[in-house]
Amino acid sequence: MPGTERTPNVPEERPKRNPAGVAQNAENPQLGNMTPRTMLEEILETKRSEVARLKLFESALEKQVDEAPAVRGFEAALRKPSEVSVIAEFKRRSPSAGEINPYAQAAGTASVYEGAGAAAVSILTDEMYFGGSLEDLRAARGAVGVPLLRKDFVLERVQLLETRAAGADAILLIVRALTDAKLSELLDLAGQLGLAAVVEAHDEREIDRALACGARVLGINARDLATFEVDLERSLSLIETIPASVIAIAESGIRGADDAAAAGAAGADAILVGGWLMKGDPQAGVEALAGHPRRPRAGEMDEAEAAALDAEEVGS
Repeated sequence: MPGTERTPNVPEERPKRNPAGVAQNAENPQLGNMTPRTMLEEILETKRSEVARLKLFESALEKQVDEAPAVRGFEAALRKPSEVSVIAEFKRRSPSAGEINPYAQAAGTASVYEGAGAAAVSILTDEMYFGGSLEDLRAARGAVGVPLLRKDFVLERVQLLETRAAGADAILLIVRALTDAKLSELLDLAGQLGLAAVVEAHDEREIDRALACGARVLGINARDLATFEVDLERSLSLIETIPASVIAIAESGIRGADDAAAAGAAGADAILVGGWLMKGDPQAGVEALAGHPRRPRAGEMDEAEAAALDAEEVGS
């Protein structure tokens, strides 16, 4: 960021591991002999260590926040009443898929995404398990004009400061990784910082928790973080139940135009797609996903219905 001092690369001081960040396994070399639940726990444990080091620089980050560029409207970018918006994701690898596109560059990929019609871009910034970094976020910020979502495992206040200072417009908060008290705290702080918050849930209970804590944007993850299994049909059925006032995002399991159309039919405001795009042609991929019609969820009305209602009220 021009005119600001970079935070020292404290999070880079990570324990030594293999290049993929995980052990080996016959079925999926990335998962090793660990169960998926243990993998999630390990990721969170690693993140807690990173956060502990990051807290040493909390005061410096607070000053950087004051000099950060203005946020771009993430929620507004996703509000297209008649069609599904695309959040195109940049990631080099993941624990479930292994290496995806290890040499990809964030700025170039984000530019392609924007040119192909993505409403927003998601950047994975976790390094050990996803091969990302905050430098990817900063590079994308300088390359595109659409809003940026930082995807990481956010556990504490200092990470939100870091996110805002790096130029993100939105942050991911995972219900399963947070208590209700912490989720509410982080949602409040995100609002104070001007960050949109995508609150990720997987089942009915997590959706209820997210809404009770005040979530305005809900990401319904088709991947169960406890088993790493993907059930897109189930996640889309959950999207149909989300209140009309809340932005609903379908996450994981989207692998082409048919899936994007199904998300629109379920009433999703947006889809978040990463692995499928990163494995193929990002431009053709976004173009195939964009523009699908969106069915209103219960409680919504289109402009014509709203105008008719207004006319009735005026005439009464």
